[in-house]
Amino acid sequence: MTHDKEAGPPGPGRALWIGGRPVAPYLRARVPVLARRVVDRLLAELPVYAGLPSEEVAGDIADIVQHNLRLFADVVEHRRPATDAELDQQRDSAAQRAEEGVPLDAILTAYHLGTAMCWDEISAEAGPGELADVQEAVAHIMVLQRQLTSAVSAAYLEARQILDSQEHGGRHALMAALLTGDAPGLLRAGPRPAALYAALTVSFGAHPDEAEPGPGARIATRRKIRRVRAALDRYAGEPALTALDSEGGTVLLPVAAPPPWEELCVLIDGAARSASVPVTAAGDVVEPAAVPGAVAHTAEIVDVVRSTGRGPGLYRLSDVLLDYQLSRPSVARDGLARLVAPLESRPELLHTLETYLGCGLDRRSAAAALHIHPNTVDYRIRRIARLTGLSPSRPTDLQHLNAALVARSSLLGASQPQS
Repeated sequence: MTHDKEAGPPGPGRALWIGGRPVAPYLRARVPVLARRVVDRLLAELPVYAGLPSEEVAGDIADIVQHNLRLFADVVEHRRPATDAELDQQRDSAAQRAEEGVPLDAILTAYHLGTAMCWDEISAEAGPGELADVQEAVAHIMVLQRQLTSAVSAAYLEARQILDSQEHGGRHALMAALLTGDAPGLLRAGPRPAALYAALTVSFGAHPDEAEPGPGARIATRRKIRRVRAALDRYAGEPALTALDSEGGTVLLPVAAPPPWEELCVLIDGAARSASVPVTAAGDVVEPAAVPGAVAHTAEIVDVVRSTGRGPGLYRLSDVLLDYQLSRPSVARDGLARLVAPLESRPELLHTLETYLGCGLDRRSAAAALHIHPNTVDYRIRRIARLTGLSPSRPTDLQHLNAALVARSSLLGASQPQS
């Protein structure tokens, strides 16, 4: 269909028509299809985007492409520049890419490719009688492209400046002084230390995207750390002091008064959901001078939690008191571990005992976890009792068996080479 000047309502309120159709409604209808084509081209032509985790491409990247296309339609429909608020999502996206280490030139190239493909879609069937509308649409899109370039560049550079200042500035010095117990260093660090700190040792599980080859794994790790940091910063109301890598690390949360323990548990659970990984942590609330000891102490608690097979979440010493004590080097620990030594040559019996105790002595649950018949569980428990002289059915023996498994786990952990 060919459009002429009379097809639309006359006057300044007339919609822009190109290719025999109103531009804005046509573009909005084409957003899903066009967005997929834009993303495909980004993956084909920009290696850094091809290396992004698939979750991020299908989520954040696809979302921002669709947002941009709809913004193009709004700008053309209302024949005005984008408002400052309409560019917030692009700014946020640029800041996230900065934290992930995506180069600025690749981000700007992605926006330019998207704009070019958007214009190709709009103008492919433009007719000679639509020159005025084509020129006006080009003018609006050029203004929007300039706004996007400016907003994205400013947000990216601001995020990089913040990251650099956190890594090399006063906050880095403050954390170093706190971790080493350097009292004079606290005065030289710049920021004043808080009255109290929630000292946390955190351990991260791996995100599936971290197993992807190439730069995608590094970006997935940065995204995981960034999302955990964001949750911690929101809680603290300021940037938390963190030293984190792909496996976890140390967090110092400034607090004015000891927060309820349940509140910290909710914080860790929320950080885990945000990053889509399990997070195991241990914490204590201490004054600045006690930070080094608290960090060492919480790291030991996390080791105990992991070695005893507990699930993710936040722990304190009272949660693992017996296991913690049994994990300390002593003659008693070695003696307890020897109680289950007769099972070392029968790994199926040892695994059955661990599972049976972990299931609260429920033979059916243990059988389901082991993928065997409940009668087989009964048989193995009887064999364990004959070999060790201890039966889980006797309360005193049950305590000894639990303690023996903890002591054995601790000895195995101590014998492993440190990475």
